[in-house]
Amino acid sequence: MGKTNRLRSPYALLMVTMLLWGSAFSSSKSLVGHVPHSVGAFLRFGGAALALLLAMAVSGSRRARVPARNGWRAAAAGVLGVFAYNGFFFWGLSLAPSLDAGILIPVMSPVLTSTFLLATGKEKPTWARVTGLALGLTGAGTFFLGAGGSGGGGSSRLPGDALFLLSAVCWASYTLAGPRVLTGVEPLKATTYATCAGALLLGVLAAPDAADVAWSDLPVGVWLNTAFLAVGAAAVANLLYYRGVGTVGPARASLMMFNVPVINTLCATLLLDESLGWVQGIGALVLVLGAVIAVTQGRLPWRATGARTQSRVVAAGPAEDEGAQAGNA
Repeated sequence: MGKTNRLRSPYALLMVTMLLWGSAFSSSKSLVGHVPHSVGAFLRFGGAALALLLAMAVSGSRRARVPARNGWRAAAAGVLGVFAYNGFFFWGLSLAPSLDAGILIPVMSPVLTSTFLLATGKEKPTWARVTGLALGLTGAGTFFLGAGGSGGGGSSRLPGDALFLLSAVCWASYTLAGPRVLTGVEPLKATTYATCAGALLLGVLAAPDAADVAWSDLPVGVWLNTAFLAVGAAAVANLLYYRGVGTVGPARASLMMFNVPVINTLCATLLLDESLGWVQGIGALVLVLGAVIAVTQGRLPWRATGARTQSRVVAAGPAEDEGAQAGNA
C-alpha cells in the first residue's frame, strides 16, 4: 500500500516526466536529422494527439461533458505550450546541439516562472530569490556569450540557443496557466485538448515541408524514435506533468525540471557526441546554481508540501482527503 502511494505521488509522476523529457532532447535532435524541423514537430505531437484520443476512448472519459469555456481554455494553452513551444524548439534543434536545449529550456523555465510570480506579487521577494535570479541571468548571459565557441556548433549555435530561450518563455507561461486550465477539466482531457490544438497548428506549419520528405526511404529506427517521442515523451509525459502541476502547483512542478539537464547531458554526450565549450560550461553551472537558489530558497518544497497537505487533511476531514486522492488518480 505504501509502495503504491509512493509510485502515485506527484513527485514520482513528475520524475518519470523528467526522465522522458531528458531523453527526448537527443531523440528529437536525431529526428530532425532525417526530416525538416517543422515535420519533426508535427510527427511528435500529431502522434501524441492520436495516442491521447485513443486513451480517452478507452477510458471512457470522453463521455463526461466539459464546459465549453474550459475546453477552449485548455486548447488555448496548447497553442502556447505545444505549438509555439515546439515550433521554436525544433527550429532551434536544426541550428544548435540538443545539449544546449537540455540546459537552457528546463533551467530557464523555472527561473522565468519564479520571476513572473515575484513580479506579480504572488510570491514575496527574499534575498535568496533575488540573488538566485541575478545569478541565473548572469549564467544565461555567459552561456550565450560562449555559444559557438570551443564546444563547436558553428555560427548557427547562437540563433539556435535564442530559439531555445523562446521555448523556455512559452513553457514557463504554459506551466503558469496549468492550474487554471485544470479547473473543471480532468488532466487527461486537458492534456488531450491542448495537444490536439497544438498538433493541428503544427500540421499546418509542416504541410509545405512534408512534400519534400522521402517517406519510403526513412529507416525503421526513425519511426521507432517517432513513436517514443509521440507516446512517451509527449502524450504520457505531458499528462503526468499536468497531474503534477495540478497537485503541487507550478512553482514546485517547475523545480523538478532541474533533473532534465543531467539526463539530457548524459544522452547528448554518450549518444550524439555533443559537448559544451568551457565558457558555456561555466555559464551553465552559474545558471543552474542561481535557478536552484531562486526557486528553493534553501528549502525542500516536497517536504513542506507534504506537511501542509497532511495538516489540511486532518483539519478538513474526509471530503478534502478524497479530493486530494482524486488529484493523484
